[in-house]
Amino acid sequence: MLEYLAAFFATVSLIAIPIYLSNGLALAFGGGKPIDFGKRFFDGRPLLGNGKTIRGTAAGIFFGSLGAAIVSAFVPQLTAFLPVDYLRYGVLLAIGAMAGDIAGSFVKRRMGLEQGKSVMLLDQLDFLLGGILLGVTLFTPTILEILFLVVFTMSVHKFANIVAFKTKVKKVPW
Repeated sequence: MLEYLAAFFATVSLIAIPIYLSNGLALAFGGGKPIDFGKRFFDGRPLLGNGKTIRGTAAGIFFGSLGAAIVSAFVPQLTAFLPVDYLRYGVLLAIGAMAGDIAGSFVKRRMGLEQGKSVMLLDQLDFLLGGILLGVTLFTPTILEILFLVVFTMSVHKFANIVAFKTKVKKVPW
């Protein structure tokens, strides 16, 4: 039982590290030129909006990948819980997290919502599901691991956004 729990928590931690770093540090290091270059979709609404920037996306991918590299270099025994090259997997998770966040913005703009407006579940899970979906090309987590990450992410997301708002990293507390 202890071995199972160790493997379970190692796996969810290894999945979460690049995804969470990507999502959080994209926000912290974002700003600048919008990734959609201000283009509008055929519905006349912004494609993504000004909140998704080239710098933020690049920073998210960089820091998520860097997190995977640091874990691979300094805690290789942890990465042994996954049957894949963790650095490659971590890069996919980081890219997927950014793609999921961008897809979430696209959906919100199609719904006619302005930047900063919250949509329950979409705002909390788009980056997580994007990371997991791209990551399955190398490793597929169990349903229990995914459910744990969903519940944990929903729990932590509110707290992290309040901290980001209070520290003026975000303009809204959600």
